[in-house]
Amino acid sequence: MNKPDFEALIRKQIADNAIILYMKGVPEAPECGFSAAAVKALGAVGAEFAYVNILANPSIRERLPKVSGWPTFPQLFIKGELIGGSDIVVNMAADGSLKTAVAEAQGASA
Repeated sequence: MNKPDFEALIRKQIADNAIILYMKGVPEAPECGFSAAAVKALGAVGAEFAYVNILANPSIRERLPKVSGWPTFPQLFIKGELIGGSDIVVNMAADGSLKTAVAEAQGASA
């Protein structure tokens, strides 16, 4: 039996979505404060984003840190690049750089 290649799946998800958030829970019901903070920051700048609930996808939760080199969740990727976790996302929202990155990504994907 072939085991699914979750690292390849993760790379495809990151490549196929201009903005993707790997989080605990879903945007309408985050299951940790850090995921909630990231969703709130993205919402504040009008981001349209894909997401993966890592609690419902334990194989992705296990392998994503190997792909990204980032050990904690949530993890935000914009245009294939790891932006970081909720502290970085919240700081970027505060200094305006998140709005710029989101606008560029959404413009590039339109």
